[in-house]
Amino acid sequence: MRAVHRAAADLRRGTPVLLTGEVPLILLAAETAGPRGLAELAMLAAEPPVLLLAPMRAAAVLHRPIEQGSAIVALAVTSELLAPEPLRGLADPTVEALLPAQPELAEVPQLAPEALILAKLGRLLPAVLAAPVRPDVDADAERLGLLRVPASDLKAYPVAAAAGLRQIASARVPLENAPDSRVMAFRTEGSAIEHLAILVGHPETAEAPLARIHSECFTGDLLGSLRCDCGVQLRGAIARMAEEGAGVLLYLAQEGRNIGLVNKLRAYTLQDRGLDTLDANRALGWGADERNFLIAASMLEAVGVKRIRLLTNNPYKLAALAACGVEVVGREAHAFAPNGVNDHYLATKAERFGHLLD
Repeated sequence: MRAVHRAAADLRRGTPVLLTGEVPLILLAAETAGPRGLAELAMLAAEPPVLLLAPMRAAAVLHRPIEQGSAIVALAVTSELLAPEPLRGLADPTVEALLPAQPELAEVPQLAPEALILAKLGRLLPAVLAAPVRPDVDADAERLGLLRVPASDLKAYPVAAAAGLRQIASARVPLENAPDSRVMAFRTEGSAIEHLAILVGHPETAEAPLARIHSECFTGDLLGSLRCDCGVQLRGAIARMAEEGAGVLLYLAQEGRNIGLVNKLRAYTLQDRGLDTLDANRALGWGADERNFLIAASMLEAVGVKRIRLLTNNPYKLAALAACGVEVVGREAHAFAPNGVNDHYLATKAERFGHLLD
């Protein structure tokens, strides 16, 4: 776990990372690549790097469809493209960039899925330069202080993150609509990411209390953004739990369905250009929903809640929590009327995500 988090942080800093496995790779995130990182990658690579992209982003770069079934696409990048500005233009659909050359398709390396997992854990755009390392790379990698991370650790990360979750702090926090409330903070070992459980009353003593799995939304929860319904869902859930006398709201650090705040703002830019919320995420290289609900299952177990009535409009949450071993005895509708700005957003959730908003 520690190596995974450190490797994700190194990619954010523009530092190459060694991904170990059957055919080890040296990785550099396209979004943060600078002259020093590119020089270090060139020094340790056994051959020219390829750029790993999600299919929808690759199709936009190449201006042609990608073969169906492709999970990851590799592009051969010329020396003209191996510079910070062209790489950002290849990675980020919100950046207007005049590319000096057109990349071509290349063979996808064996550890490509793990390379993109690492970029996503760093909340970076899933666009990564990757190349096989030289056989005699050890001495130079040691001198440069480059980190090694096993591909197997990245595959195991979702389960390990949930298993390593620990309660860190707890305090009574009276809320405006729920004065009898506590907030418990959880952290995964080796990570600075923190998830919160808001307990209204004593849900651990109820047979099947109300529960809501709420992904943090800085724009909606804190700023009152009209683009989504997150803020009203958050406050509405707490008020309803207070009315019943008990409930638990898990406030997960999974902004924008777990793509992060910066990428959510990029998605908003693409929505303003005509894409809906699902296609905007995919255009950035992310899946429709990147959340890990094993975290929620671990938190419910930690607070002593075994059976819940879930406040949600999202059938996927019901299925995901059940798959994680949570006993969901019923769904409680949690829809709010459109506000004139989020009408299309709510319609997309109903039509394309299957949310039950009627």
